[in-house]
Amino acid sequence: MQTTHFRQIFKQQLIAVFTLLTLACSVSPCVEAKGVTVVIHPADEEKGDPRFNDVKEILKTALEKTVTEFGPYELRASKQHTNGLRYLNNLANGYDLNVVWSSTTEEKESNYLPIRIPLRKGLLGYRILLVHKDKKDLLKNVRTLADLKKFSVGQGVGWDDVKLYETNGIAVVEAKYSNLFRMLSYQRFDLFPRGINEIFSEFEKESAQNPELVIDENILIHYPWPYYFFVSKNNQALHKRLVAGLKKMLKDGSFDAIFWKYNGKAIEAVNFKNRRIIEIQNYLLPKATPLHNPSLWFHPKMK
Repeated sequence: MQTTHFRQIFKQQLIAVFTLLTLACSVSPCVEAKGVTVVIHPADEEKGDPRFNDVKEILKTALEKTVTEFGPYELRASKQHTNGLRYLNNLANGYDLNVVWSSTTEEKESNYLPIRIPLRKGLLGYRILLVHKDKKDLLKNVRTLADLKKFSVGQGVGWDDVKLYETNGIAVVEAKYSNLFRMLSYQRFDLFPRGINEIFSEFEKESAQNPELVIDENILIHYPWPYYFFVSKNNQALHKRLVAGLKKMLKDGSFDAIFWKYNGKAIEAVNFKNRRIIEIQNYLLPKATPLHNPSLWFHPKMK
């Protein structure tokens, strides 16, 4: 009887330990046995959202190119579908993921480990505007930042661009990303700035439900806007692996190949020669940003 009792207690303890381990792995990124590196990245904010397909391909390729030195890997998405600010909080808390992609600020670079290779070669810093069709000539005479300050812009909740526009004296209306197109249709704000790598595919996707929207053909806003991978300060191993992988990609041309694969058509469609570029200061830009390395950045004169 006593032996049976001890066996029952031991069995209960094993179950409890297994449950705790399972819970631990469900709330924090775990590294599996046999040296497999588990990399968990943000899920799409909205299911079917294609905005980060290029970044995910870069991440996968960087891991693939470092298998020889760092071993096998498993890559998967977070279980949560949320916004960038929440993902950064999860990264800080070691919850659900261990790598994020984001624009950079001094605060982020002090709280996390950045990998200072702009994932889109700074392309997100070139912005074209969605406007209401009744105001398609709204920006016809805009030539300076002072002119631009007369209008309000829509931005997603938690986007760093909010602070950037506000510090440049431009009024901002914040909302959930998927709601911004409808809000512009209702003229809740004047302009919806989108990266040149985003605007054409988004317009094609949204125009059926929001036929009031058109793409402005007059101006292009530019500000330095690097987009990086970030990992936790406690995850030096993953940081080292991603740095190594991205450097290999830069050297063998695969990084640029992915860039042009996803962005080439959009760049061709911009028509830079017929647009006035309005420069905006990025007061959030860290001093360590590698602006001195032209090979890391897209420049319109290239095309």
